[in-house]
Amino acid sequence: MPVVFGVPIPSYLVDIFRLCVWLAILVVIFVPLERLFTLHPQRVFRREFVVDLLYYFFNSLAPAAILSIPVGCLAWLVHNALPHDIHVYLSQLPLWARVVVGLVAGEIGYYWGHRWSHEIPFVWRFHSIHHSAQDMDFLVNTRAHPIDIVFSRFCGLVPIYVLGLGGPTRTEGSMVPVIVTLIGTVWGFFIHANLRWRFGPLEWLISTPAFHHWHHTLSGPINVNYASNFPWLDRLFGSHYLPNEFPTDYGIKANVPHNLFDQLAYPIFPDPQTPAPSPTNALEPSEQS
Repeated sequence: MPVVFGVPIPSYLVDIFRLCVWLAILVVIFVPLERLFTLHPQRVFRREFVVDLLYYFFNSLAPAAILSIPVGCLAWLVHNALPHDIHVYLSQLPLWARVVVGLVAGEIGYYWGHRWSHEIPFVWRFHSIHHSAQDMDFLVNTRAHPIDIVFSRFCGLVPIYVLGLGGPTRTEGSMVPVIVTLIGTVWGFFIHANLRWRFGPLEWLISTPAFHHWHHTLSGPINVNYASNFPWLDRLFGSHYLPNEFPTDYGIKANVPHNLFDQLAYPIFPDPQTPAPSPTNALEPSEQS
């Protein structure tokens, strides 16, 4: 138990305090940006703001605890998945190079996990909570069912551990998945933000709010733009869509509950009308950009 000024403090209170500090930093950064460069005018305390705020705290604590067991099993199972020489070679790279490899490998795993979340009806039940947001801002990044977060993060961690980037091969052996997850989380807040920024040619290389907002559109094409950081993966796998304009609306057609507890139960007792996207709903080749 941590001790502050000689007083023992429960670890969960320390975690909550740390999350409050991070939230304050996010608010200081994104709220002014979303006022100065707003895409869709809306209030700071927009629809379901309180629900998304609760998700911020809940999903910053629960998925990490749930993931610890499957990740430990994953590390044990894939220890011999690749030839030992590859693990040795990667372990000798400097940390920055291992992080770059981890970012690309993790993004490939995340891409397919995210895509399956749209194409497999049972998994879509959980992922639909994230897509039920009708207003977009930075806080929507953490609006998700914890099972959905566990599934997508686990898919992103699989290739990292298969390559031996998550094992204790060096003193900083466990740093790669931590850094990759941190970068993905921070960038996730940015691409959900209510910002009208465009990056020109850089949009071929890195994701932007425009790129990810089309993934959340209600009336536009679905099953597009699955990548979190690298849109070239969507070009590679035929799911890229990025016109010059931004989408005008967000959400899904299903009647998702508007409070946290009902949303957590919703995937178990879903609306029969919940749309379950499938590969047949994807863009035709002529529509892809």
